[in-house]
Amino acid sequence: QVQLVESGGGLVQPGGSLRLSCAASVSIFSIYAMGWYRQAPGKQREAVARITTWGTLNYADSVKGRFTITRDNAKNTVYLQMNSLKPEDTAVYYCNAERWESGTKKNYWGQGTQVTVSS
Repeated sequence: QVQLVESGGGLVQPGGSLRLSCAASVSIFSIYAMGWYRQAPGKQREAVARITTWGTLNYADSVKGRFTITRDNAKNTVYLQMNSLKPEDTAVYYCNAERWESGTKKNYWGQGTQVTVSS
């Protein structure tokens, strides 16, 4: 079992920045990958950013160049630095962890944190 606790969401003006944090209850080294998803009203949940244990990075085209996913292994925490925020970025952001257990990939999710970009 992996518990994920997100923080850092809030209200920000267009062009502003936020940093989301996701703290895992286990060592990140025991997790295959961690990432951030988001879901806006009326839309499907979409992958935003992902980082694997070995450092592979993936970003959605819509956020590439603006968002950066990083990790702090000592704190078992991943971050999503969001710059140049746009109203289209408004969504509930969910932390995700992928973990292989007994040959099966398991997904764990945080509770979500609201990000609202509005003037």
